[in-house]
Amino acid sequence: MSRRAMEQPRRITDSFPRRRGPRRPPGRLKNKKDEDKDKDKAQLKVRDCPRAPSQPPPDPALMEMLRRFDLSWEYGPCTGITRLQRWERAQELGLSPPGPIRDALLEHRDNPDVTYSLWHEYEL
Repeated sequence: MSRRAMEQPRRITDSFPRRRGPRRPPGRLKNKKDEDKDKDKAQLKVRDCPRAPSQPPPDPALMEMLRRFDLSWEYGPCTGITRLQRWERAQELGLSPPGPIRDALLEHRDNPDVTYSLWHEYEL
């Protein structure tokens, strides 16, 4: 029998290097402490977002309209830019973004919940 026939069959995953996390050895599942640390890190990033203390929360209907704008891929990607920048880019490209979105963004320009897209808390 040839040596090649005795080898294990190759898998597509054999071509890619395996990434190993710095916290846990391979084959070990996350424990409750690791999950709690991850939650604390995520909450810390949300808290780091600048917010004026006197701002009332935005209207839920407005936030739903902005969420739909974020999820509408016809106006291009929205990571790394503000909603207004995305609206202006779409306008320059002739994509006809909705006018009420721009009006709302200009009206609530100082509110980070309105200014930034759904994914602004995530790193690029």
